[in-house]
Amino acid sequence: MRSIWNGAISFGLVSIPIKLVNATESRSVSFRQIHTEDGGRVRYKKVCELDGEEVPQAEIGKAYEDADGTMIPITDEDLAALPLPTAKTIEIVAFVPAGEIDPLQMDAAYYLSANGVPAAKPYTLLREALKRSDKVALAKYALRGRERLGMLRVVDDVIAMHGLLWPDEIRAPEGVAPETAVTVREAELDLADALMATLGEVDMSTLHDDYRTAVEEMIAAKAEGGEGVAPPAPGEEAGGGQVIDLMAALESSVRAAREARGEDAVVTELKPRGAAKAEAKPPAKKAASKRAPAKQTSAKQTSAKQAPAKKTAAKKATAKKAAAKKTPAKKASPRKRTA
Repeated sequence: MRSIWNGAISFGLVSIPIKLVNATESRSVSFRQIHTEDGGRVRYKKVCELDGEEVPQAEIGKAYEDADGTMIPITDEDLAALPLPTAKTIEIVAFVPAGEIDPLQMDAAYYLSANGVPAAKPYTLLREALKRSDKVALAKYALRGRERLGMLRVVDDVIAMHGLLWPDEIRAPEGVAPETAVTVREAELDLADALMATLGEVDMSTLHDDYRTAVEEMIAAKAEGGEGVAPPAPGEEAGGGQVIDLMAALESSVRAAREARGEDAVVTELKPRGAAKAEAKPPAKKAASKRAPAKQTSAKQTSAKQAPAKKTAAKKATAKKAAAKKTPAKKASPRKRTA
């Protein structure tokens, strides 16, 4: 890889000579502007507004436009004279957990390569220290004429640096969130969770740019004298209409995701977390209500069975008393005396 910047990492009193190389590249298909009448290429010319003449690159300089439109010329010598400690140094200022870096600040990515054999030992030391601490390094550096903020982290066995936007370059999200208050039901959240679980994880290496592939196929077809790629049939394009029935849309999404993964597309099992409990309770109540009459009936039957027995016993006792009263007492017969 071709280096775009040479300098050193300043790690306290340790200096690590490094080369900066781009970690990313654009694979987008680029187009040229042409004159549609004859196919001739259209080029931009840099023209001076005062005399209308084209200006060669050697005569083009920099200027700052003031609020009133006045141009203040700025030369390369002016910029070079400014105190810029990080002109050739990536100066580490702190080590912080990676979670403290807002992804909104992420910018371009670079690989830092050890520049020369003497740099291998301190480079490895910093790399292993970053690994063991499970932190990232915040650093300042200068690139293309201005000071920037960067984050150093380990990727495989290489130290990578992400350019970061300064905190004051991040806009506050004012007026972006929906102004209308909306209530999301638990059932909708449960279906959203089910959709997330169905989509699952993905191997990032399998993702690719389908649009770029289609553009390349279309260009190849035209280069061979064809008419390009047939336009999509009506209904195949993704629409931007409003979702009317959110629950139906979520259920359809879950079905489609399951079918794409070769799984059962039945969504009847996707019930809200509270629904299963709510559905389980009524049968229990019904069972209890069914059992209650049985208990009452058995109690009545028991009392009914016990009541006649008690009455019968009471009647028998009363009859015995009455009979005892009516029957006269027998006189004791005198014993015979023996002479």
